[in-house]
Amino acid sequence: MTNYHGTLAGPVGAKQRLAAQYPVVDGVFGLKVAHRGSRYVGTIRSIRPNEVAIEGATGLVRNFPLEIGAFLVDGAAVTLRRPVGSASPTNGPARTASGSIAVPNARARVARAARIVVEGIHDAELLEKVWGDDLRLEGVVVERLDGLDNIEEFVREFRPGPQRRLGVLVDHLVAGSKEDRIAQRVQSDFVKFTGTPYIDVWTAIRPKVLGIERWPEIPKGQPFKEATCAALGVNDPRQFWRDLLSKVQSYRDLEPAVVGAVEQLIDFVTAS
Repeated sequence: MTNYHGTLAGPVGAKQRLAAQYPVVDGVFGLKVAHRGSRYVGTIRSIRPNEVAIEGATGLVRNFPLEIGAFLVDGAAVTLRRPVGSASPTNGPARTASGSIAVPNARARVARAARIVVEGIHDAELLEKVWGDDLRLEGVVVERLDGLDNIEEFVREFRPGPQRRLGVLVDHLVAGSKEDRIAQRVQSDFVKFTGTPYIDVWTAIRPKVLGIERWPEIPKGQPFKEATCAALGVNDPRQFWRDLLSKVQSYRDLEPAVVGAVEQLIDFVTAS
């Protein structure tokens, strides 16, 4: 068999080509990094063969998979790796569904004046499922708007300030959308909007939890939840949501955009 060398060293797969684009950096303890997908910034606390734990500014620790080019170091995209010769990983501390280090027998903090508000009940239930332990530990209450059109009245009554910060989680927060125009009009030093490009919080959950490759594409003008259920052969949207939420076990079951959006709001409202 002929052995080829140099540029003809054999076929190069997509994964190899992708890996070649990013320098490999040892994930040493204390290194400041940012996760590109969620924009979560912090320092490395520990690293395993397939996962790195990053501590953010508030002390919360999140776990992220060691994917190719998934991190920034000094502003440059890199691939993190476990340093050669590191001790074998241990079971480590218990984690919450958000990836934070669990605090055994911790009491909920007295609620802050600051708040996070979401558009509807499904958003609130998803935050409770994944970030509930963190929110109670930080004393952050989540409230429902029941529609983003109510945000301006809510802000007037809430009266945001240095000790009363308000974080707003929004679906379909993309340039030029109605949601984006509202955010531009309402946000301030004490009101922060974050969001996802998804029309509904349902599709912020990775479709793999349902065993499908992708969510159905719903034409504009059709009711999203009903049309999605019809495309999936489901009759009851309420029961479908209950079943879908029950399959979410941790932040790994969510799209990075929603994970980053929520974590930015937690950092924002707890900074006061």
